[in-house]
Amino acid sequence: MRLIIAAATLASLAAGSALAADLEHGAKVFKKCSTCHAVGPGAKSRVGPPLNGLFGRKSGTYEGYSYSDANKNSGINWDEATFAKYIKDPKGVIPGTKMVFAGLTEEADITDLTAYLKQYKADGSK
Repeated sequence: MRLIIAAATLASLAAGSALAADLEHGAKVFKKCSTCHAVGPGAKSRVGPPLNGLFGRKSGTYEGYSYSDANKNSGINWDEATFAKYIKDPKGVIPGTKMVFAGLTEEADITDLTAYLKQYKADGSK
């Protein structure tokens, strides 16, 4: 029984460390986005809108940001699968978008960036 408890404890610790590493990596990947986008408390529009509360939001609806018609009319509701496709090829998913970004190619980068962004609520809190 002790062996089972010890194994479960080690597995739990390893999972916690992996999660922290994923978020750390996601924060590093976000640096590629931070020239144009902000997250967190007090995030404001830059070249692109803040990404607080992105998941579950309809594309083109962040108040105060001037989106392209293509983005406003895309019909996209941001979820993990849609974001993963978009961040690989923004102009391929929303032709006519103003977003000038070549895209991410590494699945780990996309997964970790998604986890990083998902921790931010619409008000910028975690």
